[in-house]
Amino acid sequence: MNTRKAEKRDSRFLSSLAYKSKAYWGYSEEFLDKCKEDPTVTEEDIEENPVFVVESDGSIVAFYSFTLNEASKLESLFIDPDYIGKGVGRVIWRDVLTNAKDIGLSEFYLDSEPYAEGFYSKMGADKVGTIQSTVFPGRSLPLMKVTVE
Repeated sequence: MNTRKAEKRDSRFLSSLAYKSKAYWGYSEEFLDKCKEDPTVTEEDIEENPVFVVESDGSIVAFYSFTLNEASKLESLFIDPDYIGKGVGRVIWRDVLTNAKDIGLSEFYLDSEPYAEGFYSKMGADKVGTIQSTVFPGRSLPLMKVTVE
């Protein structure tokens, strides 16, 4: 697997991959329709933020992105469902930490998908609270902090 910076032309594919990855968790179609805009990756996102794609045999199998500000965040991390549960997440996580360090982060936050909280905990993220969903009022998401070493 190799990682590269996303290009604007990747935006539509990344949005599709994010939706497909979210659907993996068995959410209802109604739920997925309501949050369809949330994982969308625009050309502007790619231009303005560090967005990285992970490829295997020339195909994109995952991507992740950061937003950089006073409380920098891992904005997204989506893996093609065909690769979930096969150790790819650990490889990608090492890459996330390497790129976070390269862009100067000593720590970052993430709003975890509830089903992914266990993965992030295993990778060393600490739950520091909850954050309200921007899509579903009253739904809380785990807020996690990662220290980059």
